[in-house]
Amino acid sequence: MANGKINVAVENIFPLIKKFLYSDHEIFLRELISNATDAISKLKHLSSIGELKGNIGKPGIEVKLDKEKKKIHILDQGVGMTADEVNKYINEVAFSGAEEFLEKYKEEAKDSGIIGHFGLGFYSSFMVAEKVEIITKSYLNDSAAHWTCDGSPEYKLKKSSKKERGTEIILHVSEDSTEFLEESRIRELLNKYNKFMPYPIKFGTKEETIPLPKNAKKDAKPKTKTVDNIINTTNPAWTKTPTDLKDEDYKSFYRELYPMQFEEPLFNIHLNVDYPFNLTGILYFPKIQNDLNIQKDRIQLYQNQVFVTDNVEGIVPEFLTMLRGVIDSPDIPLNVSRSYLQADGAVKKISNYITRKVADKLNSLFKKDRKIFEEKWNDIKVVIEYGLLTEEKFYEKANNFMLYPTTEGEYLTYDELNAAVKDNQTDKDGKLIFLYASDIEEQHSYIETAKDKGYKVLLLDSPIIAHLIQKLEGDKEKIAFSRVDGDAIENLIKKEEATVSKMSDDEKDALKPLIEAVVPGDKYTIQMEAMDSCNLPFVITQPEFMRRMKEMQQTGGGMMGGFPEMFTLIVNTNHELVGQILNTKTTKKRERLIQQSLDLARLSQNLLKGEALTTFIKRSVELIK
Repeated sequence: MANGKINVAVENIFPLIKKFLYSDHEIFLRELISNATDAISKLKHLSSIGELKGNIGKPGIEVKLDKEKKKIHILDQGVGMTADEVNKYINEVAFSGAEEFLEKYKEEAKDSGIIGHFGLGFYSSFMVAEKVEIITKSYLNDSAAHWTCDGSPEYKLKKSSKKERGTEIILHVSEDSTEFLEESRIRELLNKYNKFMPYPIKFGTKEETIPLPKNAKKDAKPKTKTVDNIINTTNPAWTKTPTDLKDEDYKSFYRELYPMQFEEPLFNIHLNVDYPFNLTGILYFPKIQNDLNIQKDRIQLYQNQVFVTDNVEGIVPEFLTMLRGVIDSPDIPLNVSRSYLQADGAVKKISNYITRKVADKLNSLFKKDRKIFEEKWNDIKVVIEYGLLTEEKFYEKANNFMLYPTTEGEYLTYDELNAAVKDNQTDKDGKLIFLYASDIEEQHSYIETAKDKGYKVLLLDSPIIAHLIQKLEGDKEKIAFSRVDGDAIENLIKKEEATVSKMSDDEKDALKPLIEAVVPGDKYTIQMEAMDSCNLPFVITQPEFMRRMKEMQQTGGGMMGGFPEMFTLIVNTNHELVGQILNTKTTKKRERLIQQSLDLARLSQNLLKGEALTTFIKRSVELIK
């Protein structure tokens, strides 16, 4: 038997571990099972290169609870340790056995999946335990060792009677951590962190039904048997090659990741790269539509099949955080507790790779079956538009598959749109005007007016469209986007052959002050125009710039400061009702006609609400009478 003091670089290392090094106490189980996994990986690797003779069987890991004695046992059938190795790896804090092993077998161990990195994971056990025991026997057939420590730098090391190869960790749970003695709590942690570990993890038993034989009697009842309860899937889908998986395999894995998600994903992207970094994973496109508030942080980050976090900011570009799935990489640098990402050049390379892979997949889907891609467009467009805004590398590739839907149900690429409108949708300066609607119902009359003129109207209704078209206008020469109820459409109409006005200039001069006396001047700028194709006496448009800046402010970005509600009121001097307004002798009747015409225009822009809408309805009833 030996007594000694753990060799640490600073005094009172255990309080530091308990309070600061690991921010979340629950990860103690993740770390101890990761160490057990390392031990089995080492064993299998030594066997594969001939350093360990004989059959090693099918080594696994087991977690046991002893609630009465307040103990948790973690057992593995890995390489085990000699007493000297216990001294070296346990009593020398921050000396990583896994790192030394990897260095010794550098070439052979490259792909052995050994997790250990910091040499501190074992000490996370003292966050929940007042005393920890290690009972271990090495594959080298040395005597087994029994190490005990009560959370101080003092330890005891003696021989053990353990006969089987492997290691058992025994945690004597402290009074403030008894939650971890509950079976449901341990099951929750195993499911969260160790669901996809590479070796079977046993936790308790379960009843399994024995199938009846074919010749069983009709009234025979099936029997059950007690079997080990294996909580993990050792070979999850992302560890396989894409050629070994079918569509149903990907969907099945999605259901395993998100059992409460009832809608199936639209498609998946399988990640698999081994140079200049190692990364595997599967990303899924869920149905997103126009919801920017969809739950993010649904992509799970693993390191050698050990769950690390679902906050993948920095690794996955921001526009892809709305996706779901798994990313696994041993090359993503973590801090000492494996809980937080560290800034590193490799992370940027990984982010760029994921961006490129997603862009290539979308481009491939578009080329392979454009019709299906168009059918899915409304469910994926927000992600693509967000990517165009935030990732230049994605922007460069996305021009090939970015679609511009029209109100007629067409889906056009930019080049197709350009060709479709260049003949008749240019303003007097030769700039192409792309008209768009954000709501077919609300802007129906404006859409119909534009269509009557032969204009093509896009349907761009995502919440970030104002930001996107601002960027597109800046990047592409001589184009402008204008909402169909904005002021740019008037420039197109004016460019055409002028409509003959049925009202003289003198009549217009006489009419304008009559209207100004009723229409609030702080909200409306009045223009007198002759429009044969318009069926309204008054038309309201909003300056494109002002409206767009307001929309950008609402979704973040744009110029700072509030924008006033300013509109242009176009008086259609060729409309019969406008002529009546001019010729009406009674002031009260004229004002009522002007107000009714204004409210009709406001109604068409969805600007008539509340008390004003109630007044409009009452006035309309009176006019009908």
